[in-house]
Amino acid sequence: MLIRKASICFPVLAALVCSLLAVPSFADSQVRIVRLSDVEGNVQIDRNTGQGYEKAFLNLPVTQGVKLRAKDEGRAEIEFENGSTLRIIPGTVIEFPELSLRDSGAKATAVKVQEGTVYLNFNGAKDDEFTLSFGREKIALTHSVHLRVAIGDTDATLAVFKGDVEVESPSGTVQVGKKQTATFDLADQDKYKLAKNLDKDPYDAWDKQQEDYHQRYLNSSYTNYSPYAYGMSDLSYYGNYFNVPGYGTMWQPYFAGAGWDPFMNGSWVWYPGFGYTWVSSYPWGWTPYRYGSWLYVPNYGWAWQPGGSRLGWNTIPRVINPPRQFIPPQAPTTSGHGTIVVGRGPVTPAGSGIVGSGNKVVIHDASAGLGIPRGSIRNLDKVSQHVKQEGSVTATVHTTPVGTSTVMSASPAVRGTSASGSSAPRTAAPASRVSSPRMSSPEIRSGPPRSSPAPHSTTPHSPPK
Repeated sequence: MLIRKASICFPVLAALVCSLLAVPSFADSQVRIVRLSDVEGNVQIDRNTGQGYEKAFLNLPVTQGVKLRAKDEGRAEIEFENGSTLRIIPGTVIEFPELSLRDSGAKATAVKVQEGTVYLNFNGAKDDEFTLSFGREKIALTHSVHLRVAIGDTDATLAVFKGDVEVESPSGTVQVGKKQTATFDLADQDKYKLAKNLDKDPYDAWDKQQEDYHQRYLNSSYTNYSPYAYGMSDLSYYGNYFNVPGYGTMWQPYFAGAGWDPFMNGSWVWYPGFGYTWVSSYPWGWTPYRYGSWLYVPNYGWAWQPGGSRLGWNTIPRVINPPRQFIPPQAPTTSGHGTIVVGRGPVTPAGSGIVGSGNKVVIHDASAGLGIPRGSIRNLDKVSQHVKQEGSVTATVHTTPVGTSTVMSASPAVRGTSASGSSAPRTAAPASRVSSPRMSSPEIRSGPPRSSPAPHSTTPHSPPK
């Protein structure tokens, strides 16, 4: 994958005009995009560009024809518009043969499991079409269900945690209900056995942990501010909504200190038929870059204003009322299918947020949550207040292995001088999540205030053709 730093500058006025007039390419077709919402460890993506598999990273749009694979200790989650989630674990390869809109507006989704294990929590509407296939078996989903599919060398296993499904198989149709398991013999005409029990998998606890995160924070989020449900739990966890006189309801991430802007960390990624689209590196960076507008509000700083159409996507985020020195992001006009990285904010080596050899994470006043795995610090709002006072804090965390439950909270802040006040080096690749650990029970230590990064040393481009 070609990755390079962007370095071309253009006049402020021209950039602003082009940003406001940019037409969201994804709205011009029946093709959908869904979100790569969590990436841990070695996960690769084939974006159907002819380049083969490349490094996958958080918030990449997943389009029709895309393939994903998780290697080594890699895991990933895909979020669909209605809040449904698909999760993959190490040794898994999946493909998306169809992600489209019918003329009626119904969403058509087809997912093929080529090898490995997937977890699906489906919340779809009855008018939508969602097909999950594995081996020669196929499931057409019509109502809510939570299931696990695993493909081995000689058999395939379907376990249903909640709901029920009907499986079409060469050996006939089989009904699989709640807490039942169907095993298909791939070497013997797909004959199946139905068991009234569930065999546990080491990754069941991880799947449940991720689902609990969505349920906890989606329930308290402002879901009515987006046409779709995905990405909303992250907004609730990583920031807060507030009302600004004359502007209405706004959202702002925690740790958005002086000098921060929404485009400090991200990438321009090329997609067939659409050209370049902006992909944010922030863990909450999906909905605010696909819908609505970013505004610079006096005395508040940068904040996101919800809005947008169910039919319209922003490939280039909308920017309103920027500071005089700010140049809104513009898509590259260069040819080729490479990824162009923009990294101007405080990030740590590999973009993970983990500092040194120990399990410590430094949270800076202008980090906007970068490097903090979701759900890892329960009282993130209180930590944000402490960071405002000190400029940065160091959190000492304890990791838990796959398959164990985790209680996540932040201990009271302790004043000290352990946090580094120097700027961390920039990454040479898009920021991604830490490889596998989950964080719990952090010990917060304050450090000397950091000077805010320069508000503008960035990389705008001329508008797409």
